[in-house]
Amino acid sequence: MKNLWQYVKSLFQEAEQSSPSQPSIHQLIERSTEEKEDFLRWKESLVSRRMLNWLNEQYVQYLINPDNLDEAIDFLKTPSAKGFVVHFGKTRYPRREVVHLFDFLKERVLQQGYRPYVSDTRTYNRPAWVETVQRHYLKPPSQLRQLPKEKFDQKYGNITIQLTEQDGRIMYLKFNATSYKDHLFADAEDFKDLMTALLAA
Repeated sequence: MKNLWQYVKSLFQEAEQSSPSQPSIHQLIERSTEEKEDFLRWKESLVSRRMLNWLNEQYVQYLINPDNLDEAIDFLKTPSAKGFVVHFGKTRYPRREVVHLFDFLKERVLQQGYRPYVSDTRTYNRPAWVETVQRHYLKPPSQLRQLPKEKFDQKYGNITIQLTEQDGRIMYLKFNATSYKDHLFADAEDFKDLMTALLAA
């Protein structure tokens, strides 16, 4: 169990640490007109509803009986980081469905008042495979303090959504909300509220 927990924590920490090597390809994410139209169709599909229902069921299970989770998902809860990892290498969902879910989570976060900071793709030549990482990085709304001692509202913290592939095969999707523990910031809002917003019908 300890080794599993260390593995899960390492998945979340990856996005916060610099890579030991520079990516061979780094570019911004730009969806084509066809991809955008397909995304709109996907949002109305039974598959999208099934994926969101499954995520919701697993989160409820995590809250009441975390030892009974599906093997394809893990959750993280530390004082500064909350989130989940879906191991799509253990599911039968095709790449199209997973990429749409990745973009859908970004859309839902934006609906919470967040602002997009960067959406990019990095490709690395690893010793035994090619790794591609798509990432949406979002920040809380900008704000000015009205009073000198007024604290900044960080909402749920900075949010990173990451989709990792090996040789073109989706391995996992990671959603991570990292909050500040600083006297300038008010405490982060409850992650449960964010999950409710993400998975609402």
